[in-house]
Amino acid sequence: MNEEINEEPIIIAGLELPGVNLDYAMAELKSLASANHMRVMDQLTQKLERPNAATYFGKGKIEELTQVAAAREVETLVVNDELTPSQLSNLEKETQLRVIDRTGLILEIFANRARSKEARLQVELAKLQYQLPRLRTSATQRLDQQTAGNTGGGFTNRGAGETKLELNRRTIRNRINHINQELKEMSTSANVQRQRRDKKDIPSVALVGYTNTGKSTTMNGLISMYGRNEDKQVFEKDMLFATLDTSVRKLTFPDQKELILSDTVGFVSNLPHQLVKAFRSTLSEAAKADLLVQVVDVSDPHYRDTITRSPERLPSGLYRSKQSRPE
Repeated sequence: MNEEINEEPIIIAGLELPGVNLDYAMAELKSLASANHMRVMDQLTQKLERPNAATYFGKGKIEELTQVAAAREVETLVVNDELTPSQLSNLEKETQLRVIDRTGLILEIFANRARSKEARLQVELAKLQYQLPRLRTSATQRLDQQTAGNTGGGFTNRGAGETKLELNRRTIRNRINHINQELKEMSTSANVQRQRRDKKDIPSVALVGYTNTGKSTTMNGLISMYGRNEDKQVFEKDMLFATLDTSVRKLTFPDQKELILSDTVGFVSNLPHQLVKAFRSTLSEAAKADLLVQVVDVSDPHYRDTITRSPERLPSGLYRSKQSRPE
């Protein structure tokens, strides 16, 4: 029996800026919201040459957002961009809504999807780096409860006159340093395993591409045909960012030739730089591959956009091949 999940009603909003395909961007934002168990009740857009430095949207659009939210009985606004800390704060004050920007939304999805210890640490690192410049005193109590248990020392070193906001900043920086050290040790172990595979001189292929285009499905099909153990199927599900960990399998073909196949985390346009940096060890599997195969879902009406946007997050200087997903 499937557990029923209550969807949070939201409004999504975005700016039509020069050179931006807003229809595609808003459709993608709606998919991201759905992946985070949110239901889009309305959508508002505004055409501007550049975002308002203080509130992102213009004054008239903010008034409209406030009125629509009240009429729809919605308390959350999701914005199709990464807002500056001041824009986020000012927009919440003006609308009296909880405001989530695109980066915050993607980070929430990643946090819900992370399975392995490495993936959970990578997502936590990205979230802390995102939160650090956005800390406000109103959020400190919840932050204390979330991070205190991870530091091991509580807050016994609080200095005289240190504010709660300063304390939380220091706590987050300490946690970031600790996570970076853990990930460094994990990366060293992964490099040792990779070096052992390299010594065997077996060519490697990495499946890359947009999220939820069928990379894991493609990999499982190849494992069924050429893998040594069908029990080593990788996790697959029809949802965004189902795969956050790199899976590596050896394939043996009828002529006894072998290759190492890896399934990597999917891309999305404007993937937060915090995540790209935090997942650098996971993405390194693609960086070291002899061949990248880009998996594309041609049933997606925006598939050409996914082809051109995916490589922006691939390591530079690598050969890219494109493989269409059969319908």
